[in-house]
Formats: sequence, structure tokens, C-alpha cells
Amino acid sequence: MTEPQDSEIPDSLSTSELGMWQAFRNGSTYDLRARDPMRDDPFAPTVWGAERSVDARVVARLLLSGPPARPGRVAALKLRGIRITGTLDLAGGRVAPYVELTGCRFEEEVVLPECHFTTLRMVGCAVPRLEAARLRTEGDLHLPRCRIERGIRLTDAHIGTDLLLNQIELGTDRQGRALAGDGLTVAQDLQAEMVETRGELSLRGAKVGGSLSLRGSRLRAGRGRRALNAPQLTVERTLYMTEAWVSVDTGNLGTTPPYGIVMAQVPAHGTRAQVFECRGGVRLDDGRFGDAVDLHKARFVLAPREELSLRRIVAPELRFNAERPEEGRVVLNGAKVVTLIDVSTSWPGPGGLAMGGFVYENLVPYGHFPLSRRLEWLAAATPEYVPEPYERLATVLRNCGEDADAREVLLAKQRRRRETLPPAAKLWGILQDWTVAYGYRPGRAAVWMAVLWAAGAVAFSQYEPAAIKRDEHPEWNAALYALDLLVPVINLGQDGYWRMEGGWQWAAAALVLLGWILATTVAAGASRLLRRG
Repeated sequence: MTEPQDSEIPDSLSTSELGMWQAFRNGSTYDLRARDPMRDDPFAPTVWGAERSVDARVVARLLLSGPPARPGRVAALKLRGIRITGTLDLAGGRVAPYVELTGCRFEEEVVLPECHFTTLRMVGCAVPRLEAARLRTEGDLHLPRCRIERGIRLTDAHIGTDLLLNQIELGTDRQGRALAGDGLTVAQDLQAEMVETRGELSLRGAKVGGSLSLRGSRLRAGRGRRALNAPQLTVERTLYMTEAWVSVDTGNLGTTPPYGIVMAQVPAHGTRAQVFECRGGVRLDDGRFGDAVDLHKARFVLAPREELSLRRIVAPELRFNAERPEEGRVVLNGAKVVTLIDVSTSWPGPGGLAMGGFVYENLVPYGHFPLSRRLEWLAAATPEYVPEPYERLATVLRNCGEDADAREVLLAKQRRRRETLPPAAKLWGILQDWTVAYGYRPGRAAVWMAVLWAAGAVAFSQYEPAAIKRDEHPEWNAALYALDLLVPVINLGQDGYWRMEGGWQWAAAALVLLGWILATTVAAGASRLLRRG
């Protein structure tokens, strides 16, 4: 093999472009930084002159049909601190060399639709706009610490390994979106930690083969849009919408904890915690999550008509221990999770929660979550009476061995149901509640029976009635007579032999009526117990 001659270098290259050309063939980094933090900041208003500038057309020529590498080298485009003028248009092209741009400034948008890369890394770059619909990479796509004023388009893109967007700042496009990633596929992890957006983060129908991390990000909705719009999102592991640890001195992210490990309550020395924050609606409807949806300490700032919508999501675990939304609604209608981990102070009040058809199998509260607060949780989710949430909670409590709590939940359900009944049925319900608590507290019936029996026995001991038939009657026993009246299904040999007159007749009738009421409510409670069994 013969090494290409230098005469193959285009004659029209500037000095900086010639240096870039030679560095490309060597696979080395071409660095034009001034070694001054202010002058090297791509986001600062300082002017970068021709000595630090290269034409986007030369960059495109290197990437699409560049010269071969020098012997023993691998061609790669590695630029640092360089201003790229013109539009970098690689649409439909295939880029074989490794690309890494650090601290660079693009004067115009980067156009990459249907382009094919091996690996593309742009770190800390200033870009007016990134158009990359249907982009494909065999390896990573890294855009950390970039600032992209008019947002990114990654619709139907396919990332071969990881997509890294940590600490990126995104403005909005003409449709109010900061990131248009509908149909995006990421084979491994999508990390978007400490992201700042000023428009909608759209991931409709996106698929992530690992975890999706939004730790510490601050998402702000564009006009008329949501902050996060990701219906039918599929994440094979965990969706993290949690706090992040940030260095106090540098603002850089701390170490990401292992999967499934909740971050400590107190940040490590020299760091601070930055919570995940959404200012605008969130839509995760019909999402599928392989491990969990984690909302640890998340903050949702919603307008009155905006929602944190988790309709019909499916996940083994939902960690709902976010800050309580002051306005808007949390919607869990049709969601299915195995374990619900929550905090009593995270759930919104009446009118702010909807969970019709919400299915969960286990409850694991953080901290103290008494049954009274659970019942308030159900009441908040059902402004109008709906039995299903009460029955679901009772089933979960019973499966956990909390039978007494399960009965209290079902009693609360009956009391809520009573509010919807007509006056006569409502009066009957109040009587059942007052006497035996709809059969869920059968011990009350025994207490009432004992009290009424004692009262009847004392009262009838003061009276000796005449026999109906002079020669056919047992010996008068006031205690047995009172008990015979109270227990309607048992004959103790006293009732039917004595003639009650005046007020005593009314007293006997009252005991019979009260006995039937007690027997009916106890029978209703027993039938419910048998149905549950």
C-alpha cells in the first residue's frame, strides 16, 4: 500500500480547516481553544474569529467521503473549541468515522435525518437546532451539557446502545416542543438527568431497552402543551423521575445509584439534592414498565385543568412518594401495579385524584399511613360513590392478614353507599349502622341483646300477667319471657301463654320488633362474611 500524497488535500482549505483535515487522518483531537474559560465558553457572547472557524461543508466532506487514515491510525473527527459555520447537512448519509465534538459552536442548525452513524458524541456544544428524524446509530448518541435553542427532533430514530442527554438545555421549536422523540428506540439506557426544557418533551410510543432516567430534570411545558407527553412509552426497566445529587461547587451530577436503590434522604457532603420538577401536564397513559415507576420527591406544578396522567400503565411497582400537587389531578384509572409504595402526604385532596379500575396487590407505605388516612384517600378519589376502590383496598388488606382493617373499609363503603339511597332506605341503613355496623361488628348485637334482655327481665318482673288459658300455661318467668320475645326463631316456652294488657302489650311488641331488627342485621353481616369466604 502507498500512502496518499498531500496533493490530495483540497486547495481551498483555510489554515484551521487544513489542521482539521490532518487531525482527521491521524485520528487525533483538533483543539483550537484559547485556554481562557470566558473565551472558550461556546455559550458566551464572545466572538470566535476565522482562526477558530471551519466550514460545515468541509466537515461534511470529511465525514461522508474523507481521506483514508494514515498507516497505523483510525480516521476520526475529534474537534474541541471550534466554530462551525454554515449548515452541517448530512441527511441520508452514512458516516463511518467516530465523531466527537466538545465545546464547539455551530452557527446554523445540524441536519441529520436518515443519517447513519457508528457513534456520535457532541459534548457541551451550542447548536441552534438539531434535526435528526430517523437517525440511526450503531453505538451511542451523546449530547450532554449542550444548549440547543430551537430543540431536537429525534422522531423514529434508532440508537444502537445509549442515548445520553444529561444537563442539556433545550428551547422550543415552532410547535412548542423541546424534544420530539415520538417513535424513538433506544437499545439500552436513556439518561436525561438535570435536563432543562422550555417546551414539551414528547416521547410518544418510544421504546427504551434499559432504564429511562429523568433525575433532577426541570421540564416546562410550552404554550398549549404538556411538560412530558409520553403515552405508550415502553421501558424495560425503571422510569426514574426522582431527585439527583449535584456538586455544590461544580453543579455536576453525582454518582448514579444502582438500579432499584432509593437515594438517601440526606445528600453526601459537598452535594445538594435537586428534585425532578414538571411545570405542566404529564401523560404516561398506556405505558409499560419492566421494573418500576419511581416518583421519589418529584414535584408536579399543575394548572387546575392539567393532569399527572397514569391511565392504564402496567408496572410491577409504583413509588408514589412525590410532593403533593397543589392543583390539577392525579389520574390512575385502569392502571395495574403489583406493589404500590406511597406516602400519606403525597396524594391530593378531594377532586384531585381519580383511580377507577386501579388495580394493586400490595401496599407498602413510607412512614405512618393510618387506616383513617387510607379512607380519606378513597374518599378523595370518589367524589361520587363508587364501590370498586373500597373493595380493592379491602381485598388487599385481607390478603395481607389485616382482617379488622378490611372490615372497617367495607363499613366505610356501606356508609358512603347510604348517602345515595332514598330516605326510607337511608333510615334503615342508619339503624343498621347504629346497632351492628352493617354486620361488620357483630359483637354489638350481643351487647344490645343483653341490654334489652336485662331491661325486659327487670320490667316484666314487676308484672304478673293473666294466662290466656287458665289450665294450660307454664310457670311465669319474666327473664325467659323477655328472651323469648327477643329471639324470634327460638321458642323458650313462654311466648303465647300470657295476656299482656295496656302498656305491657306495647313493651312486648317493642321487644319483638327490636329482636327482628337485630336478627336481620346479624344475618346480613353473616351472609357478607360467607360471600367473602
